[in-house]
Amino acid sequence: MTDGHAKPPPRLGKGRHASVTAALTRPPPPGTTEAGTREPVTPAQAFDSLYAYCAPALTRQTYLLTGSQEQARHAVERAFQLTWQHWPEVARDRDPAGWVRATAYECALSPWHRFVPRRRLSDLPPDPADRALQDALLRLPPSYRRTLVLHDGVGLALPQTAAETEASTPAAAHRLIHARDAVAAHLPELAHPAELHRRLVRLASAGQPATAGSRGSPAAGGIAGPATGSPAEQTAGPEAVRTAGERSTRFWTRSAMAFTVAVFGATALTLRTAPTHYLAPVSPGHPVRGLPAQGMLGPLSAQGLTLSTKLRKQAAGGPERLTPQAR
Repeated sequence: MTDGHAKPPPRLGKGRHASVTAALTRPPPPGTTEAGTREPVTPAQAFDSLYAYCAPALTRQTYLLTGSQEQARHAVERAFQLTWQHWPEVARDRDPAGWVRATAYECALSPWHRFVPRRRLSDLPPDPADRALQDALLRLPPSYRRTLVLHDGVGLALPQTAAETEASTPAAAHRLIHARDAVAAHLPELAHPAELHRRLVRLASAGQPATAGSRGSPAAGGIAGPATGSPAEQTAGPEAVRTAGERSTRFWTRSAMAFTVAVFGATALTLRTAPTHYLAPVSPGHPVRGLPAQGMLGPLSAQGLTLSTKLRKQAAGGPERLTPQAR
């Protein structure tokens, strides 16, 4: 491992957990008591605070993974819909932002996006250098790309990166080394992790609508921190996301109920119409072959008619066949 691989990039996520914790609590209203007790927030208010904090940064990060603004927005909105559906679990998690980030990354790297034509197209950044970096990133395997974005883009430590990608620390280090080498092979000027981190931040902000002093500069939050602009410029509002999540839950619940009723109905119909005992199948009949057709031999001669009449008059088993005659 070279010095460039061993030296971690500068961390932009310092104080991230404290910021998320502060985002999940609401300042006391003007009528608070002298003890300074805070009014408890509702689940919807806590979700909206988490959404306002994480949605802009997640949109920039998923853009690095996919290269498509449409796919990045869809992944972030879908991740927050799942977050609202599992809100009791997310609210008790030690790192709610990490839970949402892992879900957004899974949605962004899902192979089902290839069946949606508009999400297969990449949004090329205006700068040729950013386009070259985007092309190098999209050439990486999804697991390598995710590890590189988490470590060199978001600024997570290697153990945290390994935990979020569900890999061991040596495996995550192996992916990181090979991802850096692959990017450096296309862009030698990005061999140093600090320069790679700076370019990742610039690429993540290249396709975002910039506001004065907000997006597009690492000082305004970069790829890991929140942006001061409105998140509605990139994704839908938190109320719309919550409504879409509830609508999706109702749809799948009703679909499951309808499927269950259909299964019970089919089972009842089968029990009603099925035979109660075994009926042996009747084998189909087969024509007898090998016999001459009627009238094929022609009429009998006079001698044949005489012999036939004589045979009909005699018994089939006469005494002469049972009692031997002495001759």
